[in-house]
Amino acid sequence: MSDFKVHILGCGSALPTVAHYPTSQVVELRDKLFMIDCGEGAQRQLRLQHLDFGRLVAIFISHLHGDHCFGLPGLLSTLGLLGRRRALPIYGPKGIEAFLAPFIEQNRQYLTYEIEIHTLEDRTPVVAYEDRSVLVTTLPLRHGLPCIGYRLEERVTMHHIDRASCDFYGVPRSYYPMLREGKDYETEEGTIIPNSRLTAAGQPARSYAYCSDTAYTPSLVPLVRHVDLLYHEATFLQDRSARARETGHSTAEQAALIAREAEVRQLLIGHYSARYPDPVPLLREAQAVFPRTLAAREGMTLTL
Repeated sequence: MSDFKVHILGCGSALPTVAHYPTSQVVELRDKLFMIDCGEGAQRQLRLQHLDFGRLVAIFISHLHGDHCFGLPGLLSTLGLLGRRRALPIYGPKGIEAFLAPFIEQNRQYLTYEIEIHTLEDRTPVVAYEDRSVLVTTLPLRHGLPCIGYRLEERVTMHHIDRASCDFYGVPRSYYPMLREGKDYETEEGTIIPNSRLTAAGQPARSYAYCSDTAYTPSLVPLVRHVDLLYHEATFLQDRSARARETGHSTAEQAALIAREAEVRQLLIGHYSARYPDPVPLLREAQAVFPRTLAAREGMTLTL
C-alpha cells in the first residue's frame, strides 16, 4: 500500500511564539505533496522535513487570516527560483484571488510557471480537486470570515486482479478494467466465472479531514464521519469557551466531541493559542472525551 502521510509544518495560532510556527501542513499521497495552509516559515519547515518542493501538486488555503497564508508569497517565489515549470493550482475561499493578484502582477516576469487560482464555495461542501490518487472535498467552517476545511480521500482500486486465476480461465487483459469494477467474466462457452475467483478485495480507502479555524460546529460530524485522522483546531481550554465562541474558535473538549460523534479513528489537535506554551493541558482535556487524541507538534509525521 502506498504512503498516506500528514506532515505538520506548523500548529500555532495567530500570535507568533518561540514554541510554534503558524499553521501549515503537507499531505503526502502516492509520491505527491498537497499543502494545506501556508503560514510564515512553511518553506523552511519543508526543508527541515526533507520534503521535495518539486513534488508539490496543489495548495489549499482555509482562509485569509495571516497565520494561514502569509507564507504563500515567499513559497511561490522560491518555486520560481527552483525553476518550476508545471502550473500550480491554489484553492481557497472568496478573496484568495484578490490576495494573490498583487504578488502575481509584481513578480510575473520572475515566475517560471503559471499560478492557477480557484475560488471555492464556503457554505456548502463541493469537490475542490480530484485526480487518480485523491478526491478533495470542502468542509464549511464557522469563523469570522469565509473559511473552508478539507477532506482528502484516497482513491483505491476496489478489486485487485488475480493474474494466475485470470490466466487459468483465459481472461484477456482487455477485460481487466471490468473485473476491477466487480463484474463477472463469461467464457466463450457461456460459463460465468464469478468475480471473486478472479480478483482479491482491495484495501479500503483512507481519509483525512482538516478543520481549522472554526467555532464548535456539530454539522461537521456527518462530513468527517469515520475518517482515519481528523485534525481539528483546539485553540482554547474549555474554561475559555466564551472567548472561543467570540473569536470563532473551538476548545479542546469541543474538538474531541466532534471526533467522538463522528466516530473517527484518531484525532489530532492543534492551532494552540499563544497563552498555552505547553499543549499538554489541551491534550488532556481532549483525551478525557476522546482518548485516541494526539497533540500536533512541528516535525510530526503521521502515517494513516
